[in-house]
Amino acid sequence: MGHIGSALSIADIVAALYGHVLRIPAPNDPQRDYFILSKGHAVLAVYAALSLKGWMSQSELNAFCGESDALGSHPEHQVDGIDFSTGSLGHGLSMGAGAALGALRNGSPRRVFVLVSDAECNEGSLWEAVMFAAHHRLANLVAIVDLNGQQAFGYTDQVLSLSPLAQRWRAFGWDVHEVDGHDVEAIAGTIAGLDTASGPPHVLITRTTFGKGVSYMENKIKWHYLPMSDDEYRQALAELGAGA
Repeated sequence: MGHIGSALSIADIVAALYGHVLRIPAPNDPQRDYFILSKGHAVLAVYAALSLKGWMSQSELNAFCGESDALGSHPEHQVDGIDFSTGSLGHGLSMGAGAALGALRNGSPRRVFVLVSDAECNEGSLWEAVMFAAHHRLANLVAIVDLNGQQAFGYTDQVLSLSPLAQRWRAFGWDVHEVDGHDVEAIAGTIAGLDTASGPPHVLITRTTFGKGVSYMENKIKWHYLPMSDDEYRQALAELGAGA
């Protein structure tokens, strides 16, 4: 299975959310926060978090992309802890904006967090959602951009430049914060300081490294899809300090 590099890119963001931010007493709590992984191909990082939270067994996690179809390569809402099926890039923020507006109109304390890729910012549907959320003053909506600088077939600046990305979001009326995407405390602290009750929607532009922690994957386009060999797998575990 590929997309390991994409999962490593967001692992610290996911750790910050599930370890410090999301108010989810249980996956079926009616007032829980929502988390939407718009870049659905990186779902392995989220499945790992669900397992560490105790909402998924180790045997279920080990079935990822195996003979069972329970845990596929993109999120499916049939899985406990996954509220939205995703995978069509550029659509997750639209779903999140709708969920955030619904929460406001229902008087719910729910907050909605949407993790998008920088390449999704090439999509017109994302910017429609950006305009919609600013217009409706969706303070309970927090977007997080995984700015790793690459996508399936090239480096983002070469495919379609997003620079200056923070200024673009700010021009659309969002509250913008730039954060190290591998600093769990900085991510959690920034979100803790947001006013999610009033004002504009919020976005964190998080600078990350694709394939973070595995030397032969970092910033390499080919690892968007490639699976690992047994030797590469062992090397990756050693470099990440698995089991230490």
